[in-house]
Amino acid sequence: MKTLLSIFLLSLLTQLSVTAQQVHVILCGGPALRSWEDLRVPPDQHDRWWANFVRASTMRMDELQKAYGTTTQIVWMVYKPGYVTRGREDGDPYTTWIAEQASKRKAKLVWLQNSNDFFRTMNSFPKGSVTNFDFFGHSNKHCFLLDYSNEIMASCKSWIHETELGRLRATIFSRNALCQSYGCHTGESMSAYWKNATGVTLIGAKGKTDYTSLTEGKLPKVNGSWVR
Repeated sequence: MKTLLSIFLLSLLTQLSVTAQQVHVILCGGPALRSWEDLRVPPDQHDRWWANFVRASTMRMDELQKAYGTTTQIVWMVYKPGYVTRGREDGDPYTTWIAEQASKRKAKLVWLQNSNDFFRTMNSFPKGSVTNFDFFGHSNKHCFLLDYSNEIMASCKSWIHETELGRLRATIFSRNALCQSYGCHTGESMSAYWKNATGVTLIGAKGKTDYTSLTEGKLPKVNGSWVR
Protein backbone atom coordinates (compact mmCIF):
# COMPACT_ATOMS: atom_id res chain seq x y z
CA MET A 1 0.00 0.00 0.00
CA LYS A 2 2.81 2.44 0.92
CA THR A 3 4.58 1.69 -2.38
CA LEU A 4 1.42 2.32 -4.40
CA LEU A 5 0.76 5.57 -2.53
CA SER A 6 4.35 6.71 -3.10
CA ILE A 7 4.04 6.04 -6.83
CA PHE A 8 0.74 7.93 -6.93
CA LEU A 9 2.18 10.89 -5.05
CA LEU A 10 5.21 11.05 -7.35
CA SER A 11 2.90 11.06 -10.37
CA LEU A 12 0.69 13.72 -8.76
CA LEU A 13 3.66 15.92 -7.92
CA THR A 14 5.00 15.62 -11.47
CA GLN A 15 1.66 16.61 -12.99
CA LEU A 16 1.24 19.58 -10.68
CA SER A 17 4.78 20.78 -11.32
CA VAL A 18 4.33 20.60 -15.08
CA THR A 19 0.97 22.33 -15.17
CA ALA A 20 1.82 24.82 -12.38
CA GLN A 21 -1.87 24.81 -11.47
CA GLN A 22 -3.35 25.90 -8.20
CA VAL A 23 -4.35 22.99 -6.02
CA HIS A 24 -7.65 22.77 -4.16
CA VAL A 25 -7.57 20.15 -1.43
CA ILE A 26 -10.63 18.56 0.17
CA LEU A 27 -10.24 16.21 3.13
CA CYS A 28 -13.21 13.94 3.78
CA GLY A 29 -13.62 11.93 6.99
CA GLY A 30 -15.60 8.72 7.34
CA PRO A 31 -19.15 8.07 8.64
CA ALA A 32 -20.33 6.35 11.79
CA LEU A 33 -21.93 2.91 11.70
CA ARG A 34 -25.65 2.76 12.31
CA SER A 35 -25.23 -0.37 14.43
CA TRP A 36 -23.42 1.82 16.98
CA GLU A 37 -25.42 5.00 16.59
CA ASP A 38 -28.81 3.29 16.92
CA LEU A 39 -27.81 2.33 20.46
CA ARG A 40 -27.61 5.99 21.46
CA VAL A 41 -30.46 8.34 22.36
CA PRO A 42 -31.74 10.15 19.23
CA PRO A 43 -30.26 13.61 20.03
CA ASP A 44 -26.77 12.07 20.25
CA GLN A 45 -26.94 10.03 17.03
CA HIS A 46 -24.84 10.83 13.95
CA ASP A 47 -24.70 9.98 10.25
CA ARG A 48 -28.08 8.47 9.54
CA TRP A 49 -27.15 9.29 5.93
CA TRP A 50 -23.81 7.77 4.97
CA ALA A 51 -22.89 10.54 2.50
CA ASN A 52 -22.97 13.74 4.56
CA PHE A 53 -19.26 14.40 4.10
CA VAL A 54 -19.16 13.05 0.56
CA ARG A 55 -22.03 15.24 -0.62
CA ALA A 56 -20.53 18.30 1.06
CA SER A 57 -17.24 17.52 -0.71
CA THR A 58 -18.83 17.27 -4.15
CA MET A 59 -20.79 20.48 -3.58
CA ARG A 60 -17.54 22.24 -2.71
CA MET A 61 -15.92 20.81 -5.86
CA ASP A 62 -18.74 22.25 -7.93
CA GLU A 63 -18.20 25.64 -6.28
CA LEU A 64 -14.46 25.53 -6.99
CA GLN A 65 -14.97 24.57 -10.62
CA LYS A 66 -17.46 27.39 -11.05
CA ALA A 67 -15.00 29.87 -9.54
CA TYR A 68 -11.74 28.60 -11.07
CA GLY A 69 -12.85 26.70 -14.17
CA THR A 70 -13.59 23.05 -14.87
CA THR A 71 -9.93 22.21 -15.47
CA THR A 72 -8.76 23.44 -12.07
CA GLN A 73 -6.85 20.87 -10.02
CA ILE A 74 -8.87 19.31 -7.17
CA VAL A 75 -7.37 16.68 -4.88
CA TRP A 76 -9.92 14.78 -2.82
CA MET A 77 -8.52 12.87 0.14
CA VAL A 78 -11.03 10.38 1.57
CA TYR A 79 -10.66 8.13 4.61
CA LYS A 80 -11.39 4.80 2.97
CA PRO A 81 -11.84 2.38 5.92
CA GLY A 82 -14.93 4.21 7.14
CA TYR A 83 -16.71 3.87 3.80
CA VAL A 84 -15.68 0.24 3.43
CA THR A 85 -17.22 -0.69 6.78
CA ARG A 86 -20.34 1.47 6.34
CA GLY A 87 -20.79 0.08 2.84
CA ARG A 88 -20.54 -3.45 4.20
CA GLU A 89 -23.13 -2.60 6.86
CA ASP A 90 -25.55 -1.02 4.38
CA GLY A 91 -24.87 -3.48 1.55
CA ASP A 92 -23.85 -0.75 -0.90
CA PRO A 93 -20.61 -0.12 -2.87
CA TYR A 94 -19.82 3.27 -1.37
CA THR A 95 -16.15 3.31 -2.35
CA THR A 96 -17.16 2.66 -5.97
CA TRP A 97 -19.71 5.47 -5.85
CA ILE A 98 -17.14 7.86 -4.35
CA ALA A 99 -14.67 7.02 -7.12
CA GLU A 100 -17.40 7.70 -9.68
CA GLN A 101 -18.08 11.13 -8.17
CA ALA A 102 -14.38 11.98 -8.32
CA SER A 103 -14.16 10.84 -11.93
CA LYS A 104 -17.26 12.82 -12.88
CA ARG A 105 -15.59 16.02 -11.65
CA LYS A 106 -12.09 15.06 -12.82
CA ALA A 107 -10.85 15.31 -9.24
CA LYS A 108 -7.81 13.30 -8.17
CA LEU A 109 -8.99 10.83 -5.54
CA VAL A 110 -6.49 9.86 -2.85
CA TRP A 111 -7.63 7.13 -0.48
CA LEU A 112 -6.31 7.55 3.07
CA GLN A 113 -5.75 4.71 5.50
CA ASN A 114 -4.43 6.87 8.35
CA SER A 115 -3.14 10.33 9.23
CA ASN A 116 0.33 9.53 7.88
CA ASP A 117 -1.18 9.29 4.40
CA PHE A 118 -2.66 12.77 4.88
CA PHE A 119 0.66 14.38 5.81
CA ARG A 120 2.54 12.52 3.07
CA THR A 121 0.03 13.67 0.44
CA MET A 122 -0.06 17.29 1.63
CA ASN A 123 3.71 17.59 1.74
CA SER A 124 4.01 16.30 -1.83
CA PHE A 125 2.46 19.48 -3.27
CA PRO A 126 4.73 22.11 -4.85
CA LYS A 127 5.62 25.29 -3.05
CA GLY A 128 2.79 27.82 -2.93
CA SER A 129 0.35 25.58 -4.81
CA VAL A 130 -2.38 24.88 -2.22
CA THR A 131 -4.94 27.63 -2.75
CA ASN A 132 -7.89 26.10 -0.90
CA PHE A 133 -8.23 23.50 1.82
CA ASP A 134 -11.56 22.22 3.17
CA PHE A 135 -12.31 19.56 5.76
CA PHE A 136 -15.64 17.75 5.97
CA GLY A 137 -15.95 15.26 8.79
CA HIS A 138 -16.33 14.73 12.49
CA SER A 139 -14.06 16.74 14.75
CA ASN A 140 -13.63 18.19 18.18
CA LYS A 141 -11.72 21.32 19.16
CA HIS A 142 -8.38 19.47 19.12
CA CYS A 143 -8.66 17.00 16.20
CA PHE A 144 -9.93 16.22 12.75
CA LEU A 145 -11.53 12.81 13.37
CA LEU A 146 -10.97 10.66 10.31
CA ASP A 147 -13.32 8.10 11.79
CA TYR A 148 -15.88 8.37 14.56
CA SER A 149 -18.20 5.74 16.03
CA ASN A 150 -17.15 3.37 13.28
CA GLU A 151 -14.82 0.88 14.90
CA ILE A 152 -15.75 1.84 18.48
CA MET A 153 -19.05 3.40 19.57
CA ALA A 154 -18.75 7.15 20.17
CA SER A 155 -14.96 6.98 19.87
CA CYS A 156 -12.24 7.56 17.28
CA LYS A 157 -9.27 5.42 16.24
CA SER A 158 -7.82 7.61 13.48
CA TRP A 159 -7.32 11.35 13.78
CA ILE A 160 -5.19 14.38 12.91
CA HIS A 161 -4.35 16.13 16.18
CA GLU A 162 -3.56 19.84 16.46
CA THR A 163 -0.17 19.02 17.99
CA GLU A 164 0.76 17.10 14.81
CA LEU A 165 0.21 20.05 12.47
CA GLY A 166 3.88 20.95 12.62
CA ARG A 167 4.39 17.99 10.29
CA LEU A 168 2.83 20.05 7.48
CA ARG A 169 5.31 21.77 5.18
CA ALA A 170 4.09 25.37 5.49
CA THR A 171 5.49 26.40 2.12
CA ILE A 172 2.93 24.33 0.21
CA PHE A 173 0.26 26.97 0.89
CA SER A 174 -0.22 30.02 -1.29
CA ARG A 175 0.07 33.37 0.45
CA ASN A 176 -3.70 33.94 0.48
CA ALA A 177 -4.82 30.33 0.83
CA LEU A 178 -8.41 29.90 2.03
CA CYS A 179 -8.70 27.06 4.56
CA GLN A 180 -11.87 26.03 6.37
CA SER A 181 -12.98 23.18 8.60
CA TYR A 182 -16.65 22.20 8.54
CA GLY A 183 -16.20 19.95 11.57
CA CYS A 184 -17.58 20.77 15.01
CA HIS A 185 -15.61 23.00 17.40
CA THR A 186 -12.44 23.35 15.28
CA GLY A 187 -12.33 27.11 15.81
CA GLU A 188 -12.12 26.69 19.57
CA SER A 189 -8.50 25.48 19.54
CA MET A 190 -7.28 23.73 16.41
CA SER A 191 -7.52 26.81 14.19
CA ALA A 192 -4.88 28.55 16.32
CA TYR A 193 -2.52 25.58 16.04
CA TRP A 194 -3.05 25.49 12.26
CA LYS A 195 -2.15 29.18 12.00
CA ASN A 196 0.98 28.71 14.10
CA ALA A 197 2.10 25.68 12.08
CA THR A 198 1.38 26.94 8.57
CA GLY A 199 1.08 30.72 8.77
CA VAL A 200 -2.33 30.37 7.11
CA THR A 201 -5.71 31.00 8.74
CA LEU A 202 -8.07 28.06 9.24
CA ILE A 203 -11.70 29.16 9.56
CA GLY A 204 -13.37 26.89 12.11
CA ALA A 205 -16.60 26.48 14.02
CA LYS A 206 -17.18 27.80 17.49
CA GLY A 207 -19.95 25.35 18.30
CA LYS A 208 -21.37 22.42 16.35
CA THR A 209 -21.78 22.25 12.59
CA ASP A 210 -25.05 21.18 10.97
CA TYR A 211 -25.09 19.17 7.73
CA THR A 212 -28.88 19.25 7.28
CA SER A 213 -28.37 22.34 5.11
CA LEU A 214 -27.13 19.99 2.37
CA THR A 215 -30.79 19.26 1.62
CA GLU A 216 -31.11 22.95 0.70
CA GLY A 217 -28.11 22.80 -1.61
CA LYS A 218 -25.93 24.66 0.88
CA LEU A 219 -22.68 23.80 2.62
CA PRO A 220 -22.83 22.95 6.35
CA LYS A 221 -23.84 25.69 8.75
CA VAL A 222 -22.61 26.38 12.26
CA ASN A 223 -24.79 26.47 15.37
CA GLY A 224 -22.63 29.20 16.82
CA SER A 225 -20.16 31.22 14.76
CA TRP A 226 -17.30 30.86 12.31
CA VAL A 227 -14.01 32.07 13.77
CA ARG A 228 -10.44 32.48 12.52
